[in-house]
Amino acid sequence: MRAESKTYAAPQAWVNGAWAQDVLLTVGADGHWLRIQAKGTPQALRDAERLSGPVLPGLVNAHSHAFQRAIVGLTERASAGGDDFWSWRDRMYSAALRITPEQLEAIAALLYAELLQAGYTQVCEFHYLHNHTDGKPYADPLAMSLALVRAAQRTGMGLTLLPTLYMRSGFNATGLREDQRRFASTPDSVLRLAEGVMAQSDSRVNTGLALHSLRAVNAAALQEVAAAARARGMAVHTHIAEQTQEVNDCVAATGQRPIEWLLSHAPVGAHWNLVHATQSTADELQGVQRSGAAIVICPNTEANLGDGVFDLPAYAAAGGRWSIGSDSHVTRSWQEELRLLEYSQRLSLRQRNIAARVLGGTSSADRLFSAALAGGSGATSLPLAGLAVGQRADFAVVDMASPALLGVPADHVLDAMVFSSPDARLSEVFVAGRRVLSSGQVPEWQRLAADFSQAMRALWA
Repeated sequence: MRAESKTYAAPQAWVNGAWAQDVLLTVGADGHWLRIQAKGTPQALRDAERLSGPVLPGLVNAHSHAFQRAIVGLTERASAGGDDFWSWRDRMYSAALRITPEQLEAIAALLYAELLQAGYTQVCEFHYLHNHTDGKPYADPLAMSLALVRAAQRTGMGLTLLPTLYMRSGFNATGLREDQRRFASTPDSVLRLAEGVMAQSDSRVNTGLALHSLRAVNAAALQEVAAAARARGMAVHTHIAEQTQEVNDCVAATGQRPIEWLLSHAPVGAHWNLVHATQSTADELQGVQRSGAAIVICPNTEANLGDGVFDLPAYAAAGGRWSIGSDSHVTRSWQEELRLLEYSQRLSLRQRNIAARVLGGTSSADRLFSAALAGGSGATSLPLAGLAVGQRADFAVVDMASPALLGVPADHVLDAMVFSSPDARLSEVFVAGRRVLSSGQVPEWQRLAADFSQAMRALWA
């Protein structure tokens, strides 16, 4: 064994989609798993550092708009004309037009600490706040991007930054609205942002590219970004088919629905991640699966915005890959995301344990967690598929003193984590083999909370 490696002993760990007992987990010097061994010998278990509870792999949060953490709880009052996604978007812009790089760093740092405390260990930041508040480029074009990098570095969160192309306000528009001035970008500018972030040489930070939506980019620009990403082995993310109005506008402009148009006009493949796809048909979902692309489901944001319910049974029947994201961050808990994903299916179909049935198993929690875990690598272009040799050593230790877990048998821990609230706590979290959370909290929580509060006061005074 190499001197630089570190071995932990877990009473149980989630390996290959099931609980294994008395597991030895060896992290290599490069922060990746060197060895995973179930049923370790008594002597080997004694020699390793003992972990206090069950071990779960870290999850990827595959869709984040960090700045929107600043409006959580501030958009929940009805307006005179009624509320929908589009009225919410107008309110969201009030934050997007104000926030400075310093405020963004403070808001993102607290958010990333919350995500780590929930057991997310990598976040895909769908980043389109590129320009100064007046819409002009910053002297350093990386100003807003590096604010997010610093926030991740302060907390230990893994970050996949996705500089996002945003060129027009709608399918028939030639440019952006005035209240979208900070989003202005070109294929070349988002690629340069990605390259600039990668030049920071942080092993826990990587980049991909994003297209805001079909309504926000033209076909030529889409092709240019797709080609650049493919040449560099980057993931591509895009919002798609989230709202009925978006679908209707796309049909009016192109004669096709959004997913239908994308699959027939773009080189969609395994490195593509389609965010939401809430308004999709079974045929479209089959097409996504055949393309090799994955879908990023954001259940709590989709519920909060009134988007609709993702058709999990149809997508599961097609064998489609998916991951989860917290998007606008109305919750920062993967337990809540998976719970609502299942409950929305139960409400729609008036049945129970939908995920177990359509994903092939007996435990809905097991199947949901395993599917979300498997989708993380494709969302990030990183080896983040769990407790397996060669994957990055991201993991969390479950606190069995959590009220939701008291007295729960060992093989039902994940069921209780997903379907009993308040959420079960985590005592420790590791990213690339480094401990970033102990005793249930990141080390600088008080400072992060103070900086966040100061930023909020400046934004909303």
